[in-house]
Amino acid sequence: MVAYFGSVLSSLMTTLFFVFAIATIGYLIGGIEVKGISLGTAGVLLAALVYGVVANQVGSFQVGEHTIVLFDNDTIKPLYSVISSLGTALFVTAVGLIAGPKFFRNFHKSSISYVLMGLIVIVAGILTTVVIKLLSGISSSMAVGLLTGALTSTPGLSAAKDAAADPDAVTAGYGIAYLFGILGVVFFVQLVPRFLHVNIEEERRKFVAHDVQHLRIRRRVLKKIDGLDFFPFMMTVFGGLILGSLKIPGINFSLGSSGGTLIMGLIVGHFGHLGKIDLSEDKHTLNFFRELGLMLFLIGAGVPGGVNFVRYVRASYFIYGAIMTLVPMILGFILGKYVFKLSIFNNLGSLTGGMTSTPALGTLISVAGTDDVAAAYAATYPIALVVVVLLSKFLVTVF
Repeated sequence: MVAYFGSVLSSLMTTLFFVFAIATIGYLIGGIEVKGISLGTAGVLLAALVYGVVANQVGSFQVGEHTIVLFDNDTIKPLYSVISSLGTALFVTAVGLIAGPKFFRNFHKSSISYVLMGLIVIVAGILTTVVIKLLSGISSSMAVGLLTGALTSTPGLSAAKDAAADPDAVTAGYGIAYLFGILGVVFFVQLVPRFLHVNIEEERRKFVAHDVQHLRIRRRVLKKIDGLDFFPFMMTVFGGLILGSLKIPGINFSLGSSGGTLIMGLIVGHFGHLGKIDLSEDKHTLNFFRELGLMLFLIGAGVPGGVNFVRYVRASYFIYGAIMTLVPMILGFILGKYVFKLSIFNNLGSLTGGMTSTPALGTLISVAGTDDVAAAYAATYPIALVVVVLLSKFLVTVF
């Protein structure tokens, strides 16, 4: 009986099984509301981190003659890396396609505000990191790891690891700060409208009405390739991955999969056709890919983050990471509101882009009740992405 049970468990408990188990538990956690505030999809991250911690402690266990492996660096870790990359590509492409029809118009009107928001948020994070490093004496690798986690920047993490003396410390710092980096911004975009007594319904009506006046009419002579609009989406991901892999000579910089797919999504979403082929997307299809991608990204990044969590964890690192999240986030919002005079939705949308926080964008879309807020995110995200990658690499090399 034990042998039979062990055989069933060994065939069942694969990485695929745990991915769906984490997602199921994560959505249950995310659905819990306390006074109207919930984790939402970020609950999946929490479940993934807990699984990573448990997997790191247990490693594997025996059931009869069968060994059940929860996590190992040689075979299972690469699978989660693929899951994370797939999720990033799906989510960011969907965001780009959603924002594309309005992005270039909005960018033209408020380009300086969005560029400055991205710059200010990232530079504030860098300066906060430098101050913390000088006062605490933590290593450059750990400091930059905490920064990239606080800003939830996977491309920044990748760039810092390539240049760091201790890549494992960078990854660990990322995992330690990542949880608050996500949850801090997720709660921020939910709590700020409440603290400011924003009338969400009224703001949504004004926000959507403004955009409806500029909707573009598609030509009906265009040909659809498939009924579910999978072709234009997959084509956009394909082109975005190619774009993201191109490196600028001399500085060895590339946009990566997230930057490449976002920009390609914006371009395809803006033009909406290729010759006579209709590349416009059904809103429900984009929402599906956006949520699926976000879930996969959180699982793929959360499990390895939980595994590295235990080895390097210190209470002070949580505090440092929280400060690296809060300072640029609060400063960015204040400047957006009082200096750049952005509406509440555009302010929070550009803030999630400046913090490179894809989960917070998903939460903001739920709060606002419209995915039009993705345009502000998409306008700010590219500059924030480029700056955090360059400065993270510079910081870990110089300091």
